[in-house]
Amino acid sequence: MTETLDRAALDATMAELAAVMGAGARLEDGAAELVKVGVDLGTAYTVVVALDEHDRPLAGAAEFADVVRDGVVTDFIGAVDLVRRLKARVEERLGCTLTAAHGAYPPGVPRSDVRAVQHVIESADLECTGLVDEPSAANEVLRLRDGVVVDVGGGTTGVAVVRGGEVVHTADEPTGGTHLTLVIAGALGIPVEEAERLKTDPAQQQRLLPLVRPVMEKVASIVVTSTAGWPVPMVYLVGGSVAFPGFAEAVSEASGLPAVVPVHPLYVTPLGIARAATPRPRGTTAAYRI
Repeated sequence: MTETLDRAALDATMAELAAVMGAGARLEDGAAELVKVGVDLGTAYTVVVALDEHDRPLAGAAEFADVVRDGVVTDFIGAVDLVRRLKARVEERLGCTLTAAHGAYPPGVPRSDVRAVQHVIESADLECTGLVDEPSAANEVLRLRDGVVVDVGGGTTGVAVVRGGEVVHTADEPTGGTHLTLVIAGALGIPVEEAERLKTDPAQQQRLLPLVRPVMEKVASIVVTSTAGWPVPMVYLVGGSVAFPGFAEAVSEASGLPAVVPVHPLYVTPLGIARAATPRPRGTTAAYRI
């Protein structure tokens, strides 16, 4: 791991992954077909990413869905169907069958809810090769030696303190992208679906910033509380919610801590989940039990 984050290398990696999210390179028969797969079962977006054995992005697929609340699977059948659809899209792009995948969970969730992630993956016709907490997965990509990873999901914010290249402390609190949407809906008196559309419309985000800034400041408060007693040289924000312009600045101003956002922050954790997986030849599986 490097002492400081190589932003240029990170941004290039994220741009490469984003480029294959809607496409993919078909794997030729007889090639070294080792594949690493990550499933990020999120509150707002679920993402499936496939890498080669050298962690180069091959293909991916993502879909907005309401099957998880605050890191907990609330619609098991819907979650299974969703992962199956995304798996099928990636398989079509690669021209091969995916047989195993890594999963992730917010830090601090009950063991039964962690198992639910495993069961979703297995019910989607994949062997679950392992589970990793989401901030640790993000650091598989960031490769921090010292710093704080803050994964702002749809329903929760996960915080991981990294010291000497290892995650030494984690925390998770309610507050995320869903709260941004609810604030917009309440302030403007519009349906949640319309608020979600406005939230992700670049033409609307500047005027919406004053409305959602209190939620960003709440994230800052979570960071400060969760890192009390730990040195914080830098805060690295990931997750789709932090793509909202002004998020890093709001967190930095409210917390007094320097904060940055990589490009395509939605894909950082899914990429890290896949990086944490063991490469498997097509047709080879290895079951994981928790």
